[in-house]
Amino acid sequence: MATYIAKRLLAAIPVLFGLSIIVFLIMAMIPGDPATAILGSYATPENVAKLNADLGLDKPLPQQYLIWLGNLLQGDLGRSYALNRPVLDEVLERFAATLVLAGTALVLCSILGLLAGVVSAVRQYGLADKVITVVVLIGISTPAFWLGLLLILVFAVKLRLFPASGMYAIYGGGDLPDLLYHLFLPALTLAVVATGVIARLTRTSMLEVLRQDYIRTARAKGLTERRVIYRHAFKAALVSVIPVIGIQAGFVLGGAVYVETVFQWPGIGSMLVNAISTRDLLLVQGGVLVVASAYVLFNLAADVAQTILDPRLR
Repeated sequence: MATYIAKRLLAAIPVLFGLSIIVFLIMAMIPGDPATAILGSYATPENVAKLNADLGLDKPLPQQYLIWLGNLLQGDLGRSYALNRPVLDEVLERFAATLVLAGTALVLCSILGLLAGVVSAVRQYGLADKVITVVVLIGISTPAFWLGLLLILVFAVKLRLFPASGMYAIYGGGDLPDLLYHLFLPALTLAVVATGVIARLTRTSMLEVLRQDYIRTARAKGLTERRVIYRHAFKAALVSVIPVIGIQAGFVLGGAVYVETVFQWPGIGSMLVNAISTRDLLLVQGGVLVVASAYVLFNLAADVAQTILDPRLR
């Protein structure tokens, strides 16, 4: 297993390297002068030229990338001119908030998706199956940002059950109950689409497993239906579902960008939106790179879990 993990980590290096090139080129091709955007009303020709020299933007593009990559390999992501602090400190601080939101949404969508998929498969063509199918299709088809606004309108504005924005209360709070209170709506918004995807795949996998000969044999031995479903069928179906959960982890991280913007969650998504609007190149590059690295690690964890559950892969 250690060898397998080491090989996967080595295989991730070219992916991250290619991603760093793409991110760097995209930010370099955005129209406008970053120095002018950063300086704002202080953008005199002298100040712009000085800031371009400080940022290394006066050098050829390949040289700019090599300088940035060399600093990156030393653990230095540069300094944010808009925030006047190291990029790494800002990214890690914001990523912690995003990890709370995305982690909660991932756990929520995994539990609800697996449960809905199992119930739908066991009650195939029944009322529960039809209701779950309709709800899942609606959830998959609903844009997350629109759903977030709708939840704010209903539960925050009309019913006043949950706060509309923020991670903690402005006055007081700051403890775990306060965090969970603010976390409910954004985590639910972020989890809806992924829940539908996991539920549909779980249903398909369960139906396929329930038709296998060893399931009929287990029933013929007199095992209870609950034991057949959750001890034998669900464990076999989970092998096919786990990789999709890993992919949904990346979807949840990506979806955090607009969900954090809607709910004013102080995570890396809202940070990237602000950094792009101010043309803070180093902050954008550092943020995207950290999110991409987390996505690679999530998929690695999913592959390892799949290998542990399925002896055939070992």
